[in-house]
Amino acid sequence: MDRIRIVGGVPLRGRIPVSGAKNAALPLMAASLLSDETLTLTNLPRLADIASMEHLLAELGVHISSPTSSADASLSLRANSIKEPIAPYDIVRKMRASVLVLAPLLARYGRAQVSLPGGCAIGTRPIDLHLRALQQLGAEIELSEGYIKARCPHGLIGAHVVFPKVTVGGTENTLMAAVLAKGETVISNAAREPEVIDLAQCLVAMGADISGIGSDTLHVRGVERLHGATHPIVPDRIEIGTFAAAVAITGGDVELVGGRRGLIDAVADAFGQAGVTIEETTDGLRVRRTQDRLTGIDVMTEPFPGFPTDMQAQFMALMTIADGASMITETIFENRFMHVPELCRMGAQINAHGASAIVRGVSKLSGAPVMATDLRASVSLVVAALAAQGETVINRVYHLDRGYERLEEKLVACGAQIERVSG
Repeated sequence: MDRIRIVGGVPLRGRIPVSGAKNAALPLMAASLLSDETLTLTNLPRLADIASMEHLLAELGVHISSPTSSADASLSLRANSIKEPIAPYDIVRKMRASVLVLAPLLARYGRAQVSLPGGCAIGTRPIDLHLRALQQLGAEIELSEGYIKARCPHGLIGAHVVFPKVTVGGTENTLMAAVLAKGETVISNAAREPEVIDLAQCLVAMGADISGIGSDTLHVRGVERLHGATHPIVPDRIEIGTFAAAVAITGGDVELVGGRRGLIDAVADAFGQAGVTIEETTDGLRVRRTQDRLTGIDVMTEPFPGFPTDMQAQFMALMTIADGASMITETIFENRFMHVPELCRMGAQINAHGASAIVRGVSKLSGAPVMATDLRASVSLVVAALAAQGETVINRVYHLDRGYERLEEKLVACGAQIERVSG
């Protein structure tokens, strides 16, 4: 099993290209099931989760055209000969986002059978809100033998769906179901994340009738069919924030090419309070630390436009060497402090209790052998290791490959001493 070895203490300097957002790409790929024409996605990141979704769609019968050049970050998908609308356990268990094929299969074919999903062990993340919304649109749903079995023999019918709490995946599945439903669907308390906006804009490019994009109330008027389109995937805001944390913790100065300030306003505000500037440039964003010692501040994770849960671990790593104490509160997922013991192995002083963690900044971190537990926890260890004195070896780095494209290559280009060790 691969490991990553890092010798810390080198300020990052240079330029890092920002990849397309994995969390936008996955629902966009699922949206190809809504049409028998070709959907071409550009700015596609090459990641393990993307490969898993490709595998799933190919298994369903989607024709996929990959680029012949590694420099071409695009993918064309055409779902004109689906065999059976069944997503099997062997593929779905690897990635939670596989459940996003449920709504498009149901909307277009009138039935779908999707294995209950897997993914990172960061809490239960139930899909009951997805299923309840589809039922409101007329779907008949049965959970049996580890599968979601859904059917709508008379088609889906528009309805008013009110989510009791914000759910990104639930909003995405409901949106994809509603675009082919009869009549109008109103989605209230809809997620406003950039990835949801990206999906809605792609669906509109395919012929969907959606208004209220970017707000918490979406109005969808169903159409008979969707056509093909070409759509650029939004830059990955979590990658932007992650590299910003890496630059800040090392005291570096890096331009994030393709980064957009509007995608990370809450993160940029928090970084600014901590002593890090993130300013717009012609090509993206420039990140640099403006003071010798970072300042400890408090953050609480919230749905967009609040501070994202997917940046909580990286920000905690940053706060480990800040001046003073900070409190980090996690409101989205339970069991998302699994990186705390690993950061403490590196000399961090963190006390976690319930949904909050108190971080008391130390003057320095020390390299140590650590173990990744999930995607964002694993990259928080990379961030910490880049500033630590000595060598850090991170085990179980397959988590990183699910969400970060060419991580080591991008960091090496800015001076980091980081390498992957096989075996």
